[in-house]
Amino acid sequence: MSFVEELRWRGMLQDIMPGTEELLNKEKVSGYIGFDPTGDSLHVGHLTQIMTLIHFQNAGHKPVALVGGATGMIGDPSFKSAERNLLNEETLQHNLDCLKSQLAKFLNFGDGENDAKMVNNYDWFKDFSFLDFIRDVGKLITVNYMMAKDSVKKRLEGDSGLSFTEFTYQLIQGYDFYYLWKNHNCKVQMGGSDQWGNIVTGSEMIRRQDQGTAYALTTQLIKKADGQKFGKTESGAIWLDPKKTSPYKYYQFWLNTSDDDAKNWIRIFTLKTEAEIDAIIAEHDAAPHTRAVQKALAKDITIRTHSEKDYETAIKTSEFLFGNGSLEFLADLEHDAVLEVFDGVPQFEISKGDLATGLNILDLLAVETQVFPSKGEARKMLQGGGVALNKEKMTDIELTVNESSLINNKYIVAQRGKKNYFLIIAK
Repeated sequence: MSFVEELRWRGMLQDIMPGTEELLNKEKVSGYIGFDPTGDSLHVGHLTQIMTLIHFQNAGHKPVALVGGATGMIGDPSFKSAERNLLNEETLQHNLDCLKSQLAKFLNFGDGENDAKMVNNYDWFKDFSFLDFIRDVGKLITVNYMMAKDSVKKRLEGDSGLSFTEFTYQLIQGYDFYYLWKNHNCKVQMGGSDQWGNIVTGSEMIRRQDQGTAYALTTQLIKKADGQKFGKTESGAIWLDPKKTSPYKYYQFWLNTSDDDAKNWIRIFTLKTEAEIDAIIAEHDAAPHTRAVQKALAKDITIRTHSEKDYETAIKTSEFLFGNGSLEFLADLEHDAVLEVFDGVPQFEISKGDLATGLNILDLLAVETQVFPSKGEARKMLQGGGVALNKEKMTDIELTVNESSLINNKYIVAQRGKKNYFLIIAK
């Protein structure tokens, strides 16, 4: 199956310039997508473009990931309501390094004909003087042409207006296409449908400057079935960096998608074949409560973004929090990862020295911590079989808790009733 056909059946293709599909079917081509380095991590909103490059490489073409060190200093106004904060060079370089390592988890980089390549547009803009730019590049595109772009119109009609800095963005991105076309034989630019105007500006520059021909395609902007923006939650963006969004939370994001979204997203965000996906959907429809589509989607993308081990830990965390899973998986986690598992769970700190001499369980639960508001309530719940430490039911009100109860020599997980968890941290 060709690259364009792959995007088409997966429901990813939005716009395609005439001749693009014919070119890609005829020869092996270099094509690029730009990534914004205004943050030090990509998020799930970038995954559509990452998957596009994966399909591009799998079809035998050469993917080029452009990380916009120069354009990141300007800010893309496309369908943004306000101007972005400009970043200094040191911050940008840190962000670039982080994005490179993340993209390397999805694409095969190297020096081979089909290997992915990464470029930074700061490399060709850093010595480009303002006078040279407006003389050599600015003359290629008219103000009328630039003003006609929807992204510019929307900002001009809004309350915040549009600075000259952002107005020039499409010239800079357009020149990126020209530079890569001329110096790296990059014949195709790809991106989200909101980038169509900037992409076409680049192909127009190539035509006007060197009478060359360039091609383009865009993918659909992903939205939820209810119309909400994909990738945004009440707690914010879902990041690919495990320090910003833990693998467990990442897994849960995909697992908790609606049936309609999951059936759509499993085509977009996995490499499963059409036959495999149809079989998973059929299994799901036969028993919707098993959530077969969500589980297959969450497994595939969690492993691809993080690792098999992180996926297994996410499963064990889910089994512990929502089922009868054990706590053994905590032994393999760093402290920050443990805190992520218990995010939102009440946490208490106690002295490890007190545990060395031993603490009565009532004192532990109602004096040293506030698992129970009083020793009387703790006693009643213990005697009724409603208390567990580290998933083991406790009934003895005279029990002494010592260091032997610590997981990782640091934690005790208290449970009040079936679903109320508390993390006790010994320091």
